[in-house]
Amino acid sequence: MGYDITRFPNGNVDEELICPICTSVLEEPLQAPNCEHAYCSACIKEWLNRDSICPVDRQPLTMNDLKPVPRILRNLLARLDINCDNVEFGCQEIVKLESLQSHHKDCKFNPKRPIECSKGCGFVIPKDEIQNHNCFKDLRFTPDLSIQLAVKKALIDTGCPNSTVNELMENSHERKWPPGLSTLEIRQVNRPLFDNYICRKITGQQAVLVTSYENQHMNDDMILEPGLIMIFAHGIEYLNNSTNNNR
Repeated sequence: MGYDITRFPNGNVDEELICPICTSVLEEPLQAPNCEHAYCSACIKEWLNRDSICPVDRQPLTMNDLKPVPRILRNLLARLDINCDNVEFGCQEIVKLESLQSHHKDCKFNPKRPIECSKGCGFVIPKDEIQNHNCFKDLRFTPDLSIQLAVKKALIDTGCPNSTVNELMENSHERKWPPGLSTLEIRQVNRPLFDNYICRKITGQQAVLVTSYENQHMNDDMILEPGLIMIFAHGIEYLNNSTNNNR
C-alpha cells in the first residue's frame, strides 16, 4: 500500500505519482508494459492475484508483465517531502522520501529503535520494551549444545584445564546454580547483590565466567565451586564497568 497523502506537507502531489488502486502516493511502484499505468507493488500484486487485467483500462496483465517505472518517475518520488513515520510519537522531522527509511531507523522517537540496557547487562532492546526488561530474565537456562561447545572451546583456548572446564560447563545449567540463583523469582530478589560479582566476559561468546576464587566475598548461596557460566540469549557487552574483565 502507498504513502498516505496527508503525510506530504504541501499536499500537492502530481497525479502520476498516485496509485489508482489505493489512491495514495506510490510505494515501490511497478508499471504495466503497454499502457504504462503505475501502481504500488503491493497493490498491483494483490489485484493480479484476483484478476489478470489492468485496473485502469482493463487490458490483459499478469505478474510477469510488470516492470520497474522509469527513472524520472522514481526521481520525482524520491524528492517529495514527507513527515516521519513517528510523528504520532513526537517526531516533527520532514525528510525526503528517499531518506525516509534511514531516518526512521535512527529516529529517536521510533518506539522500536534498538537501545542498549543501561543497567549493565549490555542487551540491545527495542525502546518500547526497555521499561519491562529484566537483565537476568534472558539467561539461557538450558544452553543449546552448539553454544555450549563454543563456550567450552573458548575456555580451553585460554589454557583452562579440561577438568575445570568440564565442571564449569556443567555449572552453566540452571539446575546446578546455587540457591541464590535457582529461580527467576529468587534472582529478582537478589538483584542488588549482582553488582558485587566479579565477572569475566568470555571472549567472542554470549557468556560470562564467575569464578569462586574471585568471588569469595559473596555469600555461599550465590556462588559455586570452581565457578559458574552464565550464557545469555542476546549477547552481552559488559556486566559491570567496575568489575567486568575480559578473559
